[in-house]
Amino acid sequence: MKVNLLAIVAHPDDAELACAGTLIMHQMKGHTTGIIDLTKGEMGTRGTPEQRIIEAEEAGEIMKLAVRENMGFADVFFKNDHEHQLKLIEKIRKYQPDIVIANAKYDRHPDHGRAAQLVEEACFNAGLRKIETKDENGNLQSPWRPAKVFNMIQSTSLEPDFFVDISEAQEKKMEAIRAFKTQFFNPDSKEPQTYISKPEFMLMIEGRAKEYGHRIQVAYAEGFQYSQALGVGDLFQLK
Repeated sequence: MKVNLLAIVAHPDDAELACAGTLIMHQMKGHTTGIIDLTKGEMGTRGTPEQRIIEAEEAGEIMKLAVRENMGFADVFFKNDHEHQLKLIEKIRKYQPDIVIANAKYDRHPDHGRAAQLVEEACFNAGLRKIETKDENGNLQSPWRPAKVFNMIQSTSLEPDFFVDISEAQEKKMEAIRAFKTQFFNPDSKEPQTYISKPEFMLMIEGRAKEYGHRIQVAYAEGFQYSQALGVGDLFQLK
């Protein structure tokens, strides 16, 4: 299955928090979308890996993803090395995404920056013919390099290079986030309080979407960074 827009992120809920609106908007426009979670978030304070998988599946259904996979890499301890890159290259060649969204290059959680580097290098290396990988049936895969790799904005406030209008998807985005019931604010939860389980965190997520939207004169938006030059073919498509 070809996936037009694929988010490859460190933890279940990373994509929901930072790029779910963009995924939903593109799905609404007829593009195939998907998420690959690198880990099960097993080092998270609240909930269990099994619960996170169930929550991720529910969120995926809300976003109408064509694909959601979990690589099963070790949370906190995964590396940007030969072994991890090869496994990720197999998935990139399998789904042949045109655009990949990765974690923020710099963020509060060390996994996010490390995942961003892993994804960026794997996307490039997936286009090298002399790197051989096989599919599930043992057949050699063809090289594939995504046209663009964008980085989301996460907890740390970074200056976006561009914004995506998600006004029509904001409600569904928040629904997808709330699918992770173990992770975010729940007054009935008996688990320890964490950085993301405070009610202020969810207010920040919504407030940032409003602030980004204000900057391009729409209701809600998501911001992304891109390390290369961006070009447009039609000036009238710019907001």
